[in-house]
Amino acid sequence: MSGLVVNRLSVSHGAITALRGVSFSVEPGQLAAVIGSNGAGKTTLLRALSGLKEFDSGTVSWQGREINGIKSEDLVRMGISHVSEGKSVIAELTVRENLVLGGIWRRDKADTEAAIREVVELFPRLGERMKQSADTLSGGERQMLAIGRALVSRPKLLLLDEPSLGLAPLVIEQIFATIDSLRHKLGLTVVLVEQNAMSALEIADIGIIINLGEVVASGNAKDLINDPALRAAYLGY
Repeated sequence: MSGLVVNRLSVSHGAITALRGVSFSVEPGQLAAVIGSNGAGKTTLLRALSGLKEFDSGTVSWQGREINGIKSEDLVRMGISHVSEGKSVIAELTVRENLVLGGIWRRDKADTEAAIREVVELFPRLGERMKQSADTLSGGERQMLAIGRALVSRPKLLLLDEPSLGLAPLVIEQIFATIDSLRHKLGLTVVLVEQNAMSALEIADIGIIINLGEVVASGNAKDLINDPALRAAYLGY
């Protein structure tokens, strides 16, 4: 079965073109790291993939089906979950209530409860804090909760927007290790948007570098890391 295929995707914010002719593909089970500076178009890309932003032109298909124009809630039912930058946790709700929201559309409530138990096994700290409100969690715990809530919907494609943003270096290391472990354990296809280029590329299969809305380089993640011209121009070292 085919994975994610993005073909000549263009997206605008009013008169401003945020993405221009973006093309790439991610095979099932692969992790793709999308790298670029602020304003490069990374977040717009994820919003387009998850149905939160309309395309100007181009196509996106997932598992052989075009998803252009499909509502975000229907994409979740198709197995596409989006963890947005800093916005995927409802602070006023408890940890458990946030997790329940991840499966609110599902009819099989027993399976939702099973999925929550699986998330707690993956993130034991969440299990210790199930009755606490999300605003009492640390930054790293909130990120675990955001990812955990997405996992309750049992996704096949996980879209992650800047999961390391604002976290301490040790916590960042733990989050990236968790992402890498999850995709192997659950067979997830992952698109990871990051400014933390090295950490993302080190766990990725493929890398996609975006600059000013266009793909300037893509390919095997290790090859991108080892390319001195790309490192100097886009990876910051």
